[in-house]
Amino acid sequence: MTRPPICFYYGDGHLEELATYPRVVLQPDFYSPQELALLADKGVQTLGYLTLSEDQGPPAPWQRKERNPDWGGAFVEVGHPLWVEHVVGQAKDAMAAGFAGLFMDTLNVELTWPEDIPHLLTLVAAIRTEAKPGYLLANRGFGMLPQLAELVDGVVFESFSARWTEEGYAPWPADVLEFHAQIAEQLLQLELDLYALDYADTPGLTDFAMRRARQFGMQCVVSDRALSRV
Repeated sequence: MTRPPICFYYGDGHLEELATYPRVVLQPDFYSPQELALLADKGVQTLGYLTLSEDQGPPAPWQRKERNPDWGGAFVEVGHPLWVEHVVGQAKDAMAAGFAGLFMDTLNVELTWPEDIPHLLTLVAAIRTEAKPGYLLANRGFGMLPQLAELVDGVVFESFSARWTEEGYAPWPADVLEFHAQIAEQLLQLELDLYALDYADTPGLTDFAMRRARQFGMQCVVSDRALSRV
């Protein structure tokens, strides 16, 4: 079976399996410069994970009182100078360690704090500067289009067709699928690499996600909630 064109893996190790992918998204703290160099020698483009609007760390002045109910991290004031310094520093460290680019997560603030969108674009632009000439991949961030498309090389549509719920994995309801389709059609107008990242645990749901992504010009990756599959 052919491997997908990208792997999102948030664990550690598994270098031999990761070396079979052309592009992988990894947690920077879990891989040494030597391991990144080994993957690079195998022709793998490694992208370091960054979170731009949520913080899993200890209490800090940039954190809002609200927290993500799914993962427990604190939402942040994206424009806070110390947060910007923190994230840009992480981007610098990842590139210095040997990552070939960066993956930017938690970009969808348009429904919670729309006033943060200009600050988020500014932060993405700063990360773009640090990543050059490396590859920059964004997770969603649809509230920043079309400006975002000028700063990144690709977009991931996380949970495009399938999702995880408290009851398990399931397709989105019809109205959400239609809304996602409308966004996907807009993405097709942009000159970007397009990926779908879906969550499934059965062959039927996996096949549904893969087929639907192809219909909208996206390459699909299917994983579990914790992104632990290699």
